[in-house]
Amino acid sequence: FSGRTLDCQSNYAGSIPVTRSILANMAKWLTHQFVELAFEKEKEVVERFTENLNQKAKINELAVIGREKEMKELICVLSRVIKNNPLLIGHPGVGKTAIVEGLVQRIKKEQVPDYLKGKTIYQLDMMALRAGTKFQGELETRLKMILNYMAQPENNAILFIDEIHMIVGDGGGQEVLNIANLLKPVLSRGETQCIGATTQEEY
Repeated sequence: FSGRTLDCQSNYAGSIPVTRSILANMAKWLTHQFVELAFEKEKEVVERFTENLNQKAKINELAVIGREKEMKELICVLSRVIKNNPLLIGHPGVGKTAIVEGLVQRIKKEQVPDYLKGKTIYQLDMMALRAGTKFQGELETRLKMILNYMAQPENNAILFIDEIHMIVGDGGGQEVLNIANLLKPVLSRGETQCIGATTQEEY
């Protein structure tokens, strides 16, 4: 702009001088509004397709269990700097989800290492995530928004995916392949943390 003042003509008498600083402030404001809208949309998607296990713990809907050995191993893996996305493997009904719920109870009581204190664990609702998808790429878009939300440091979140083979396993067609290609790089780069659960057969 060569330091000059631009005149924005309007229907009103006179004109409004627009300087670089005004344009910069307008751009900053618009960017802020866009980020806020994107965050609200991501939050809405998270609330729709995941369950906040910490909220369940607050109202005592989670059962307290034993499984100390498995719990310690889970905490150990989550506390690593790299390769910190544990996978729980076991037959249906042996208590894989209960182990994660036990971890949430420990977080609630602050009986975890400092790194895990204040963490919120969200369980992905697989059925809801898939339901009502009519257009190509809609499922991937939903999951991407959830992962973006989980990756924000201020959300301090961990994603729990039960029956994870449903979205990263073999034989699920192009849709599963697309989701796997979306999920794996996010986890390998450490952008977010995930706890997976699957069966011996699917593993």
